[in-house]
Amino acid sequence: MNAPIRRLSTVVAVLFAALLISTTFIQFVEAKSINARSDNRRTLLSTYSRDRGQILVGDTPVAKSVPSNDQYAYLRTYPKGPEYAHITGYYSFFGAAGGLESAEQSLLSGSSDQLFYRRVSDLFTGRKPKGATLETTIDPAVQDAAEKALGNQRGAAVALDPKTGAILALVSHPTYDPNALASHDLTAVVNTSKKLESNPNRPLVDRAIAGDLYPPGSTFKVITAAAALSSGKFTPSTLIPGPAKLDLPQTSVPLVNDFPSACGPNDKTSLDHALTISCNTAYGWLGMNLGAEAMNAQAARFGFGDPLSIPMTVTPSVFPADPNPPQLAQSSIGQFDTRVTPLQMAMVAAGIANRGTVMKPYLVQSILGSDLQVIDSAQPTQLSQAVTPEVAAELTDMMINVVRQGTGTAAQISGVTVAGKTGTAQHGTGLPPHAWFIAFAPADSDPKIAVAVVVEDGGNAGNEAVGGRVAAPIAKAMIEARLKKS
Repeated sequence: MNAPIRRLSTVVAVLFAALLISTTFIQFVEAKSINARSDNRRTLLSTYSRDRGQILVGDTPVAKSVPSNDQYAYLRTYPKGPEYAHITGYYSFFGAAGGLESAEQSLLSGSSDQLFYRRVSDLFTGRKPKGATLETTIDPAVQDAAEKALGNQRGAAVALDPKTGAILALVSHPTYDPNALASHDLTAVVNTSKKLESNPNRPLVDRAIAGDLYPPGSTFKVITAAAALSSGKFTPSTLIPGPAKLDLPQTSVPLVNDFPSACGPNDKTSLDHALTISCNTAYGWLGMNLGAEAMNAQAARFGFGDPLSIPMTVTPSVFPADPNPPQLAQSSIGQFDTRVTPLQMAMVAAGIANRGTVMKPYLVQSILGSDLQVIDSAQPTQLSQAVTPEVAAELTDMMINVVRQGTGTAAQISGVTVAGKTGTAQHGTGLPPHAWFIAFAPADSDPKIAVAVVVEDGGNAGNEAVGGRVAAPIAKAMIEARLKKS
């Protein structure tokens, strides 16, 4: 064999070896990741031949697959589409997006390792492979109440079981119809997707857990009060400065109240009374007195900064790390760079209701196999101890006063003791404020529900909005829906 032929043989052998190695690598090493790619059309077509698992609220499916007469075998449908859109997300030929459809894709499609033995059993018994069913924690009565009460206003509402962290309601407005994105008419799906993505109101964003975080306004004063009581230097009856205007260091711009007067005689007020009437100057002074380190630590104990998965990813809430004194005063009343999700503020209310213990929130109660037997169930998990039971009791009494005789009277329910806190959050020059309310009930014994509501730009009230007038009635409707079942 002459030299050129030997060289050519060597090149061919190397090429065959490279082909063998790359094919082996793709088929065995990278197979799982390639199959999991959202743009892998073969995988998507194969999953359409399988009955995708249901998503249940109670015994009612809010996402299910129905037989289709076209090449895709099954069509994903959402019987209560817009109401549960941010919980379900949607599944189409372009993949899973948003909500549980995306977060629990492997379980719903049947490809999860948790379902391995079920797949083997299906193989031997001849049963058609099927995805797992997800049983959510949602209370349909609370979800319906939040949906109707929020109406055409932009914002979000969240409800939790304080003892377990189970999510009872998760509402985000505006919403969308996932059925329009799950259609087998691909041209229609693309057009609908473009319209939704270009909509300035951003209906695809789940405002309850993500998106642009909100300033919490005066609802954050509950955390400032928690830091003060936990310091041992203050009690609910401790008198603190509460002037009409609080002079701040390093600036000529004072901190003012939402009303023109001081918060008490001789510019003094108690910690309790300051929360009842939502005194800005008192809580701004309190934040500066406690210091940024103490405020950051208290916010962190309620869950600020924690990366949470419910299983959808939750954007962490933030308190500014190193604010100067004026910034700290503003941050301590829920302004400046303090930013939160409604879920986070529901966790604050739930932590106080649960004697200071914050539970990790979760949305999936059980995973059911194709035979509807339970494969796995959620176990309540403690996230943190935000305050002591004693401090939680003091905060509860202070929040009860807010609803009984303060800014939150619109949340009063006959025969039920409600603890709450209003918030009216400024977020831009010339823009109407966001209206907030957080609450839990029954506050005097065995709380069953904790809620947080935010209505963007004051909702239908616009510039006249305050949390007690706009957001508190929504929270009230949610609480009533839950307690009617107890």
